[in-house]
Amino acid sequence: MEKFTHVRIVMGMIVSLGLTHMLKGLSSTIQHPGTIRIYPVHMAWVASMVLYILHFWWWEFSLREIAQWTFGIYLYLLFYAFIIYLLCSMLFPDSLKGYDGYEDYFMSRRVWFFGLLFAVSLVDVGDSVIKGEVHLSRLGDLYWLRTAVVAISCLVAIRTRNRLFHTGFVALNLAAQVLLIVKSYWSDA
Repeated sequence: MEKFTHVRIVMGMIVSLGLTHMLKGLSSTIQHPGTIRIYPVHMAWVASMVLYILHFWWWEFSLREIAQWTFGIYLYLLFYAFIIYLLCSMLFPDSLKGYDGYEDYFMSRRVWFFGLLFAVSLVDVGDSVIKGEVHLSRLGDLYWLRTAVVAISCLVAIRTRNRLFHTGFVALNLAAQVLLIVKSYWSDA
């Protein structure tokens, strides 16, 4: 249990930096309305990442079920937290200088953002495997379906600037996140 506590604290520090980055970016947008062109798809991804971080933090409590901790598991989990932080940092850059608002910025960095999101979907599967067979059996089909759809959609999102696709992808992703949370924590299933 001592190792779990240590790992949880280190992961929490990294992921909390990502959450802080999101909140700081949102705060800046609120503080300076009208100075930066908002892009609804970008803001929906911000909401998605905030929800992802909150869910991740809760979900990682399942790590307490790991009986034998190794340095490899520790590094893997820190890698997961690093990717989450990088995703957050991609959504709110230090400066939008040279970009015509968030849409221009987001589309110009979509390869990085969706590449990292693709990586997170794969790393999350490994994280679930680390938590053991009981955990894997509790995930249900919705988890696997969502993971596959997100991974495939990321590959498409990397290649297209189509507004309709990006709007649909983020909306579907948010709906799947909410459904997964409800199914996992508020349903009898």
